[in-house]
Amino acid sequence: MKPLKQVGYSYLALSEGEKQLQEGCFEEAAASYRRAIEVSRTIPQDEAFDYDGFDAISHTGLSGALVKLGHYAEALLSTEIALRYFNRRGELHQEEGQLWIDAVRNQAAALEGVGRFEEALKVFRTVGEMITEKKGELKNKEEQQLTIEHSIRKLEAALPSKKPAAYKAWWEFWS
Repeated sequence: MKPLKQVGYSYLALSEGEKQLQEGCFEEAAASYRRAIEVSRTIPQDEAFDYDGFDAISHTGLSGALVKLGHYAEALLSTEIALRYFNRRGELHQEEGQLWIDAVRNQAAALEGVGRFEEALKVFRTVGEMITEKKGELKNKEEQQLTIEHSIRKLEAALPSKKPAAYKAWWEFWS
């Protein structure tokens, strides 16, 4: 296969995955994202192709599909790959800002899914800040903020409250 065709097939599979994810076809979306990653691996290394950026975009979508399917451990692996790229490059005013936000949100959901609630809470707070600070257009910003706030409240309620070791309730001082 010629490199130009490989690039085209990679992006075609990526766009199919994005469409399927939006339509709620999560199994199909995951398969399309995996296909995009697989085909991109066949592009010769001497081609002018942003391999890391393409992987980050593909793994962001894949992690979103995997979270929806309840495959949280696998989603965490995909978010790690995506965030290796976005944490190095991602600025919230760039177009990639939404993908970076999506990767962090998927990481938070995956952490919650595997029962790492304290880490998930921290990451949900981070993504909430990212959404608030995002410059430029952000699709469904208010809805995203509400969803994140709901997740934060749910996790806070699920976690045992931590009181300092020397903590005493107000009535204990009077006994």
